[in-house]
Amino acid sequence: MIASSPFRVPTSRLVSASRKMSAATEVAPVQQRGHAAAAAWRAVAEWLGLLFQILLRIIRGTPSSWAQLLSFVGLRHPLLPVAAQAQPSPEVAFVQLPSEAPVNASPPPLRRLTVVLDLDETLVSAYESSSLSATVRTQAVEAGLHCFDMECTSSEKDAEGRQRVNRVTVFERPGLHEFLQRTSEFADLVLFTAGLEGYAKPLVDRIDAHNRFIHRLYRPSTVTTEYREHVKDLSCLSKDFRRIVLVDNNPYSFLLQPLNGIPCLTFLAGQPVDDQVR
Repeated sequence: MIASSPFRVPTSRLVSASRKMSAATEVAPVQQRGHAAAAAWRAVAEWLGLLFQILLRIIRGTPSSWAQLLSFVGLRHPLLPVAAQAQPSPEVAFVQLPSEAPVNASPPPLRRLTVVLDLDETLVSAYESSSLSATVRTQAVEAGLHCFDMECTSSEKDAEGRQRVNRVTVFERPGLHEFLQRTSEFADLVLFTAGLEGYAKPLVDRIDAHNRFIHRLYRPSTVTTEYREHVKDLSCLSKDFRRIVLVDNNPYSFLLQPLNGIPCLTFLAGQPVDDQVR
């Protein structure tokens, strides 16, 4: 009979330990796979949470459009911020501009043009009858110029102190009356002459029998500048120079308002074919 050794392990214990080691060996891989799966799910959950936060930020930025989208997929407003639900987006009022002017609309009428006309050598040509050549008079009449004789008071006085009276022959520029008539239809006519009133007034009374001139200005209304005397200043008629012009054969008349001057050729009885006023 063999004596038992203190280091001898019973057979039953060895079998039990072997089985435990085998079971532990089988459980270890299962636990490792479980830990890996849990880590993967945590990563997926973190990504989904991040995407959900981004989605919520987008929804907060454009609540109205995203609300429609979420409603379409079956979700409702609890996903939206409370402030976005309580405050609807403001409505913008658009005013439709007319694409074209109304049919019945018409621009405001322009103020009438003011045409200021010189007298001597512009509308007429006048001579003292005693100094007018008979040849010039005959040629002018034969060429069709209309002329008339008139008396006017002079600025000079005779030996007895009485105002002298001069006899004057006046030739009308061709087309004069037609010009005055047509121009007066769209403009106010003003006579502005450097002649004296005693001479110019009876002359204008003859050529303006229909009173087309609304105003008459004579020599006292002219001004003297450092360059010329008897300059015509249109500011005595209007402060708005956009609707006023001066027609004159003397360019010095335009010194103060040169942009408002319309020069014309000098009219003389010796040039009977001149028809520039037509």
